[in-house]
Amino acid sequence: MDRAQYLLLMGACLLLTLPLEVVLGARVYRSPRRLWRALWPMLSVFVAWDLIVIARDHWTFSERFTTGILLPGRVPLEEVVFFVVIPICGLLSLDTVRRILALLAERRRTDA
Repeated sequence: MDRAQYLLLMGACLLLTLPLEVVLGARVYRSPRRLWRALWPMLSVFVAWDLIVIARDHWTFSERFTTGILLPGRVPLEEVVFFVVIPICGLLSLDTVRRILALLAERRRTDA
């Protein structure tokens, strides 16, 4: 169980924010090109950072809490998953707040 904790946590983050897309109408998953444009700059910078600090032995990852699946450059799978999942959750939250504020503004205009 310990080795799967990190991936389970990332799955829980996606699961808990999924209603923002499905119920509240965020448009993150429905706009894959927009999502990719938001993810790739951050993903490339942080993966490059990890490659450098791992190669220099400045950064390590717990073998107890990771699966042991290493991508090129000895980057753990969980690290790349983190760099994808957390921004998606943030984008879902941001898009939802924007939609709610737009709906409230529209309601105020129609009530006035």
